[in-house]
Amino acid sequence: MTVSRTIALGFLAVILAGALLLMMPFSTIDGTWSDPITALFTSTSAVCVTGLSVVDVGKYYSFWGQLCLVLLVQIGGLGYMTATTFLLLLLGRRFGLKDKVALQQSLDKSGLAGVVQLVQSILATTLLFELTGVFLLMTVFVPQYGFKEGVWSAIFHSVNSFNNAGFSIYSDNLIGYLSSPMVNFTVSGLIIFGGIGYEVIMEMYLWLRDRWNKSPICTVFSLNFKVVTTTTALLLILGTLAFLVLEYDNPDTFGSLNFPQKVMAAWFQSVTPRTAGFNTISIGQMTEASLFLTIALMFIGASPGSTGGGIKTTTFRILFCCTTAVIEGQEDVECYQRQIPPAMILKTISVVFGSLLVAFTSAILIELTNPQVEFIAALYEAVSAFATVGLSTGITPTLSAIGKLILIATMYIGRVGVLLLVNAAFGDPKPRSFKYAEESLLVG
Repeated sequence: MTVSRTIALGFLAVILAGALLLMMPFSTIDGTWSDPITALFTSTSAVCVTGLSVVDVGKYYSFWGQLCLVLLVQIGGLGYMTATTFLLLLLGRRFGLKDKVALQQSLDKSGLAGVVQLVQSILATTLLFELTGVFLLMTVFVPQYGFKEGVWSAIFHSVNSFNNAGFSIYSDNLIGYLSSPMVNFTVSGLIIFGGIGYEVIMEMYLWLRDRWNKSPICTVFSLNFKVVTTTTALLLILGTLAFLVLEYDNPDTFGSLNFPQKVMAAWFQSVTPRTAGFNTISIGQMTEASLFLTIALMFIGASPGSTGGGIKTTTFRILFCCTTAVIEGQEDVECYQRQIPPAMILKTISVVFGSLLVAFTSAILIELTNPQVEFIAALYEAVSAFATVGLSTGITPTLSAIGKLILIATMYIGRVGVLLLVNAAFGDPKPRSFKYAEESLLVG
């Protein structure tokens, strides 16, 4: 039982347990047993923090079903190993080397030092952001729905926002709050901080603490921090401008809004493909150009060590730096006056190639098993599932049973990771004791 197999099977075990709970009569509003595929799809979507759903969550699941959904999203957002570590810490168990290696791989951390302390800070950070989101959203939901229902709505959407899942208990998701600044900026803020990565948040906190205490030795930002923050900011700004231009006169989305509302809607639509899945406009009514832009943003996704999916912002940035190095005639790939190791470049290429292969294979299989679906809609759904986003053009409930099973597999692969899943299937790679002779070939 290798570390990668422990993580892969751990996620699978949580998914199956969640599916069993969601099948129970107490989880549905009408008190009947749920369809197994529906329960499995919803559980996978929750544990993989995706947000795709084949049913109307608010009308299909009872309070207990929704509570189960929130717990599955929380476990999926923290990660199987982080959630397990938390439970073991409560039981007072000491951690061995294998436990620390498993945590290090699941958190995408470069070293073994301080992984248990990192888990404790992750839990504290999660609690802080989610409680803040609850109190802010309560100012909107409580006056509208009353205290009990308003508080639960705030909890449900805050947990889903920070964990980058797109489940909503409202039939139109958040379209009804298109013009609400509090909902738009609270949800988008939680999505950004949830998808930026815990280590980046910790570095930001340490820097602010040093500045506040006027410490003579200030925190020096790591390369990971610089790449994640600048790439995220650039994608958010460019995405907002692009959506504003592409949807400005679309009567089905931005056309009837005033300019400030259009900017706010464009901002939210730029944030939510970072693997969140909430929407304040009808995705199916967007232009094809906007759909392709959303697919690109979904594929890039969030950042390493976060609750989000996709190939990650750092992977995208390394590819960009590789292209820049080739254009400039450089043999070394550099970023912020640091050289990127060749092993990291190979891993980047492997992640991108494997991700493209999974996404396109999923889209083709969905198209073959559901001929009535247009390919762009199938590709949109496949990338949304793989990148654990949850945005949908509305075709998810109409897919055949085979189509839903394809999406279930795609969500699982996207959450666990292509390379980790391959490693789990074939075991740890064995180093070679020899090297072949080099020979060049034509490229491009």
